[in-house]
Amino acid sequence: MDNRSPYIVDAPSVSVIMFKVLLALIPGIALYVYAYGLGVILNIFLASLTVILTESAILAIRKLPIKVFILDGSGLVAAWLLALSIPSIAPWWIIVLGTLLCITFGKHVYGGLGYNLFNPAMLGYAILLISFPLIMSQWQIPNSLIENNIEWFDQIKIIMNSSLLSKETIDAMSSATPLDYIKTQLTLSQSLSVIQQNKIFGFLGGKGLELISLGYLAGGLYLLKEKIISWHLPVSFLASLFIIASIFYSIAPDTYASPLFHVMSGGSILCAFFIITDPVSGPTTPKGKIYFGIAIGLLVFIIRIFGGYPEGIAFAVLIMNIFVPLIDSLTQPRIFGHK
Repeated sequence: MDNRSPYIVDAPSVSVIMFKVLLALIPGIALYVYAYGLGVILNIFLASLTVILTESAILAIRKLPIKVFILDGSGLVAAWLLALSIPSIAPWWIIVLGTLLCITFGKHVYGGLGYNLFNPAMLGYAILLISFPLIMSQWQIPNSLIENNIEWFDQIKIIMNSSLLSKETIDAMSSATPLDYIKTQLTLSQSLSVIQQNKIFGFLGGKGLELISLGYLAGGLYLLKEKIISWHLPVSFLASLFIIASIFYSIAPDTYASPLFHVMSGGSILCAFFIITDPVSGPTTPKGKIYFGIAIGLLVFIIRIFGGYPEGIAFAVLIMNIFVPLIDSLTQPRIFGHK
């Protein structure tokens, strides 16, 4: 037996890690298609094509080997996460523009993989949300709730050219998210018990969205099993969100949604296992990961309840990305032999 260091061998390559992350997204994507149709598949395809072309052009300008960096899969992970974060019936140019922005300004401006300060997918999403708030708020109604039985192919037509369909058809397929609907109705002095009688609400969260969240949860557990991610970030984030929501819910249950609703609504589960676990833009120390997850959970709830946007994940993640160097410096374990 060779006792010489290093003792850590056969570490997975970046491409293997990214492939497993993409694989872990498959259950959530499959349930997304089941609940909402093929629009998300087209978004993923457009995002993937855009990221390959964009990275190839940037790498050529930087005189770096194109094949090596394209095949590491990091760009595809960012593109898929962005595609899953935007409305599945948004115009095609939204996902193309968002992917171009997230790869250019979220990744390569800082020097490429391993150097980016911000989460690329969330940076692209935040830019799109600020620039095109109306488009980014038109989420599709679950197929089971569409009264006119609109075919999946109509989603493709809306994405590629919304002018091909009437406004009535588009309106019949889109609505506010449950989080957005609650916030709007509460400003109109409606009680939460009345608000949640709307057909867009399911058992725990938004109808269809809670099913997709279970798919993301299955993928997240797979990543934990494969040791691609550690428990610190998803557990601390979900626990923080659950606890702060529980406090407000216990004080005024007819004004604030239940903690399970916050966990199963929006992109909470996707955030817990796939977004904040980005190894580059997040902390590296175990304690730092816990603090990072707790802070994001608190910020997400604050933005959802008191902010101007119904969903706060992107802004919470980007804000905390700024503090990652400080968190790492304050949570570094003591070096052996030093006080």
